[in-house]
Amino acid sequence: MLRKPESSEYASHFGAYVNLVPEGRLVELLVEQSEQMKSMLERVTEEQGSFRYAPGKWSLKEVLGHMADTERVMSYRLLRVARGDQTMLPGFSEEAFVAGASFDQQPLKYLIEELAVVRRSTLSLLNGMPVEAWLRKGNVNGAETSARALAYVIAGHELHHCRVIRERYLSAVR
Repeated sequence: MLRKPESSEYASHFGAYVNLVPEGRLVELLVEQSEQMKSMLERVTEEQGSFRYAPGKWSLKEVLGHMADTERVMSYRLLRVARGDQTMLPGFSEEAFVAGASFDQQPLKYLIEELAVVRRSTLSLLNGMPVEAWLRKGNVNGAETSARALAYVIAGHELHHCRVIRERYLSAVR
């Protein structure tokens, strides 16, 4: 069982995500999240995928695209840190990523499948990591960050957005 990272293993802004993740088996949680996401979205229509709960907010499609992009970035960071790379890894602008992606033009089913494919890739990376790699640290956007902290950020980021999807998107369109 992989213990939660200490607060010294990640930048403070990641704490909100890490704190959402319950103690337990992280990899199993990541598998369950993928199954729950698919189940939660299976009845959402294309029209509902374009729903924005307020002016200036992302559509549900954009949220799903953001989730996939963010997991890709975090998994890449995790790979670099786990392999012992000490190169400073830069930050990224989630707003720029969403603006540059045209998620609203993509079919909802594609975005749902893309999120599942990204998660399978993340799980493949995690399942192949040696034990010692989980505690390796690297420089992520100027902060010393462990590989396990990045794995917890991935899980917590999805927990955060699942709650937002349920509360602000699905409750409004059903």
